[in-house]
Amino acid sequence: MHEMYDVVVVGGGAAGLNGALQLARSRRSVAVIDAGAPRNAPAEGVHGLLGREGMPPGELLERGRAEVRGYGGRVVSGEVAGVRRVRQASGERFEVELADGRRTLARRLLVTIGLVDELPDVAGLRERWGRDVIHCPYCHGWEARDRAIGVIGSGPMAAHQALLFSQLSADVTLFAHTMPALTDEQWDRVAARGIDVVEGRVARIEIDAAADRITGVRLVGGKVFAREVIVVAPRAALRAEFLRGLGLQPQQHESGMGEYLPADPAGRSEVPGVWFAGNVADPSAQVGAAAAAGATAGAQINFDLVMEETNAAVAARNDPFSAASEARVNELAAVAAPERHHGLG
Repeated sequence: MHEMYDVVVVGGGAAGLNGALQLARSRRSVAVIDAGAPRNAPAEGVHGLLGREGMPPGELLERGRAEVRGYGGRVVSGEVAGVRRVRQASGERFEVELADGRRTLARRLLVTIGLVDELPDVAGLRERWGRDVIHCPYCHGWEARDRAIGVIGSGPMAAHQALLFSQLSADVTLFAHTMPALTDEQWDRVAARGIDVVEGRVARIEIDAAADRITGVRLVGGKVFAREVIVVAPRAALRAEFLRGLGLQPQQHESGMGEYLPADPAGRSEVPGVWFAGNVADPSAQVGAAAAAGATAGAQINFDLVMEETNAAVAARNDPFSAASEARVNELAAVAAPERHHGLG
């Protein structure tokens, strides 16, 4: 593939599709490369998103893909294996290579790849993840209301989680497991909210397979505490090895929730021409926040391209006999016609 796009979006979740929608509506040639592994795939519905409350994640993404395509954008199934800078007569570009060997060029890159949630090493958690093993009171809290909730402490945010879930149920137990010891202030807070604290490591989650539900938490010593819903704090792991060629390395989030790639409020990374949006830059972002970040980044990228094109046009106007200016203007004119760039098909 030797085609070039104004923007290649890596990741087809809410952030990537909303960014692509902004760009396509601005008549930019844009391709979304999606590996088909959204972070919220285990969830039954999207919550906290106005107008789409409870919609299955897959349905939301399918609607988004159709909207992007409706404005001339392309959505391509594939996994990005690497990105590198290449220099052309008209300037630097990003060469995007897929795992199957396909390649394309991009003037700008919007990275919105999701995260992999690494759960605590407790038997039974993964099987129930996204159902009655949850992590976010705003994503799943309403569905857990008034039920017996167990918070498994595996990090410094466990007491904070327990406090938030105590707003949703009067029956919350914090299992200390591997979390740091509670401070005196934390003890006061959890006690004031009526949260029980159980010392000892958790061995596994008890599951009634026939009834398809969680029944309790078993400690290493064998004691079982009846629970219906389990709250954990997963560690976010980035799928961003393909960015290392650009010198971009994940950092550890100060909250302890895992990895992320820092960006400014507009989504700009430390590498010129590369933007981030969604969970890659904010592991705690819900679907609505991720989509909003994608829209912001898409608008900022379009503005950045407009300024580049304007500067090239000014240079060509002032020096119309410059071969470099002529080549530059011709390239920009070609890229500005999305219908001529099918790429990655």
